Amino acid sequence: MSIQNIELTEQQKKKQEEFKHFVDSEIVPIAGSIDQEENMPRAVIDKLIARGYWGAELPPEYGGAGMDQITYGLLHEEIGRGCANLRNVMGVQGMVTSSILRWGTQEQKKKWLPRLSSGEWTAAFALTEPEVGSDAKSMHTLARSDGSEYVITGRKKWITFGQNADLFLVFAQMDGKVSAFIVERDTPGFSSLPTVGLLGFRGSMLAELILEECRVPANHVVGKTGFGLTLVANHGLTHGRYSTAWGAVGLAQACLEACLTYASERKQFNVYLKEHQLVQQMIADMVVNIMAARLLCHRVGQLRDKGDLQSIPETSVAKYFAATMASKAAKDAVQLHGANGCGPEYPVQRYMRDAKIMEIVEGSTQIQQLLIANDAFSSLNMRSLTHETV
Repeated sequence: MSIQNIELTEQQKKKQEEFKHFVDSEIVPIAGSIDQEENMPRAVIDKLIARGYWGAELPPEYGGAGMDQITYGLLHEEIGRGCANLRNVMGVQGMVTSSILRWGTQEQKKKWLPRLSSGEWTAAFALTEPEVGSDAKSMHTLARSDGSEYVITGRKKWITFGQNADLFLVFAQMDGKVSAFIVERDTPGFSSLPTVGLLGFRGSMLAELILEECRVPANHVVGKTGFGLTLVANHGLTHGRYSTAWGAVGLAQACLEACLTYASERKQFNVYLKEHQLVQQMIADMVVNIMAARLLCHRVGQLRDKGDLQSIPETSVAKYFAATMASKAAKDAVQLHGANGCGPEYPVQRYMRDAKIMEIVEGSTQIQQLLIANDAFSSLNMRSLTHETV
């Protein structure tokens, strides 16, 4: 069952069908092994590159497909339906490329975006540290100016695709403020340690990064020094939240489809599971929540295409609702499958593990709640000021 509850153009519908066919034929069959082997084969990324999906939203001048934000979202929904790990890696690649596109110099764009778009290079977003997660302002990684270079020292942790990425967008404190730096893998003093045995996102090739007196040229700063967190990181995180929200819709859709199939084939008490009213209640909740989350994502996509700044707080709304919705759908899917849902024969146990991680990455559920509430209070204050002025 596929729930299509948003209005799409004919071109968007055509691309959506293309994405679905690609995912069903090329991604779904190998998603389980990506999870179990904790590895993202390069051949999978090459398939995305061959179809123009890797640099999907980048402008054609940099080798991208120039997708509108709705189409880009539909791509991440379908990839998320097939493999949350692949969607996560794609999302992080987009966090870096969109940050360079928005805040990079012309020189930086010309040098790195074509390589990233073509898949010649892959990227990682290096913000989180061993002792610093949501409180990014308190990061311990330091950078100092030394002539025509910056010297970076510190550690980063939980970095998606950190095991394989060629380019890292690294955030570091300098003179009490955070700046963003492009660090290439072959930079002397740079190394990475694989992170394995995770609850979910096992195939996302996470790593801990070690930077020991890494020297980068002054022209590797993205945006102005001191604005790495407020501008560059927040831009990248908003992009990541948009991707994650759509991916969560896709994962929940996969849960629904798995439950519909299982409930139609499995019998208990001499009737199919689908005949039990409590099972129907689970299915109904999934259907309604998926439709609501998809509408929220579609709304944000429209705002992003318009360049409307309201898209930033509404991205938090979409990410919060979609991630929590997907987590519930996955838990219900395991419950509906019973003991079968706990083993490797059925994918729902993988869905549940990956869905939980979606509530943490790119700003946890609690961080999104804070952002949403703060925006609501700010809107109230703005209305009050406008009323007083009038």
